[in-house]
Amino acid sequence: MNNKLIKCGQVPLKPATEIPFSKIGIGFEKLDRAVFDPEKAYDKVGALGVKWVRIQSGWQRTETEPGIYHFEWLDSIVDNLITRGMQPWICLCYGNALYDDLAKTVFGAVGCPPIHTDEQKNAWAAYVTALVSRYVGKVTWFEVWNEPDGKWCWKHGVSGVEYGRFAADTAKAIKAGNPDAKVIGGSICISDLNFINAALANGMAENIDALTFHEYTASEASVAGKVKYLTALCHSYNPKIEIIQGESGSQSRDDGAGALRGGSWTPWKQAKQCARHTMADLLADVKFTSFFTTVDMIEALNGTVGNKASYLDFGYFGVLGADFDEDGLATGEYTPKLSYYTLGTIANLFAGDIRPIDLPAICQPQPSNRVLGNDCRPFFGGFERADGAKCMVYWNPTDLMTTDFEGTASFQFAALPENPKIIDLTDGKIYTTPESMIERLDFGCYRLRNIPCTDYPLMLAFDGWLV
Repeated sequence: MNNKLIKCGQVPLKPATEIPFSKIGIGFEKLDRAVFDPEKAYDKVGALGVKWVRIQSGWQRTETEPGIYHFEWLDSIVDNLITRGMQPWICLCYGNALYDDLAKTVFGAVGCPPIHTDEQKNAWAAYVTALVSRYVGKVTWFEVWNEPDGKWCWKHGVSGVEYGRFAADTAKAIKAGNPDAKVIGGSICISDLNFINAALANGMAENIDALTFHEYTASEASVAGKVKYLTALCHSYNPKIEIIQGESGSQSRDDGAGALRGGSWTPWKQAKQCARHTMADLLADVKFTSFFTTVDMIEALNGTVGNKASYLDFGYFGVLGADFDEDGLATGEYTPKLSYYTLGTIANLFAGDIRPIDLPAICQPQPSNRVLGNDCRPFFGGFERADGAKCMVYWNPTDLMTTDFEGTASFQFAALPENPKIIDLTDGKIYTTPESMIERLDFGCYRLRNIPCTDYPLMLAFDGWLV
């Protein structure tokens, strides 16, 4: 950051218990396969200030004898999250070896939907209804399956028609357990309008309250367009459907398995990706957004029962770093990475009811001694809180894989306080705006001249945002 700036504070990380509402969430997935110890993560996640926590229901872990459900493991997760001020939402998945020969061979029964026989369908419906009714008053939002448009999660062959009918049937089972429950469809990971359209047309549209999408990309440039076209398609069937970003994240190492594998990822790049994607989600006005994930863990999507090597595929998506034992269980102290503080900073700064707005501001590049040239033209967007406070975020969206950018930018403003604080969203440091960077113009307008600009979001917090 520019050495002319004077640090004047630090964004405090309030725990979730002190934040009534937020759109910021995190993943707590794969405990259906028991791949990490949640007891070592609860307090650290609760301290971040995130509110929404995605967990997976684990049919096979729960129903080990026909018609007998062992929910105790899931009860503990739900209760521990709620006690710490967070709101769990449950992805209903995966298959069950009691009813499916393929599931007997697949680690965790991943990608084995119960759609082939009446016995499977009835057992699934009974399980879903029992689960939803158990958490009345605790969990309201339930997602139907995970990434059904990916061959790893719909192993016999992806079909939007099949998934649409499955989502509709599952929605009815959800409502049987709790008529006030909210149903989430989609959980899509591939941008294929044909799949989504087929699912909507085959029963999903009239039976869901929201649709989730997953966004594993280094660049956040496609987020706004994706939310727009998903909204338009869903609303052509049902104008009440909301859009949720259900999984987005990146690795902190270059040797991880799973999405974005092989990229030159580092903890610093992961933190920048977290900040850029989360801001893009909020600017697109999703209902809420979920960062994947809490702890480094095995991916465990394509494992074979009895073949340990097939599922020791380590991913490094966590905001908490972990070691691993010989069985792939995440061990160690679960140490915070830089992305942990980035997500916590955002969760605290964007707590409350916020919405994206257009600000009376323009980017107005000026000559800049700092870069021995001219300012860059960053992307920027504004937010307003329910109490009327406003802020602006901005960054230069250069390629995260190849570039570390630090430059300057200039903006002209009208009708906004002229001394905004500059906040680094990756670490929560707060800076005053030096008088040398403020140029007062006519009729109450002013220019912030040659202020720092990076390849991750900085915030201009106007009066009232920092409380």
